[in-house]
Amino acid sequence: MAFYVVYILEAHASNVWQMESNVKQGVVFAMPKSIGERESVADSCVRNLHIQIPALLDDFSDSTEKAYTGWPDRLYVIDRDGKVAMKTAAGPFGFHPEEVERTLRVTAPPAQPPP
Repeated sequence: MAFYVVYILEAHASNVWQMESNVKQGVVFAMPKSIGERESVADSCVRNLHIQIPALLDDFSDSTEKAYTGWPDRLYVIDRDGKVAMKTAAGPFGFHPEEVERTLRVTAPPAQPPP
């Protein structure tokens, strides 16, 4: 079992949809204009939020966002066959970790020790 964060396009870019809470926290980024800028913003996000799981970066064509509709943020469980086993509503209000846990118990049950 593996867990990842995938950084997609900036949800609260200062030149698109800036939230007051971001301004108060000093988290103000314009929408990146290159993959290098996106990487820099993603790196800052990972560091500032103290994210401990591996983070991946969507390409600049937004392939992951288009395939999974992850904006602004969502939780997914992908099964062993690469199919979406569960997708939450948009977060953070649509996050229900108990649904993720329940799905993981079905799609990736704990290994049984050998007899």
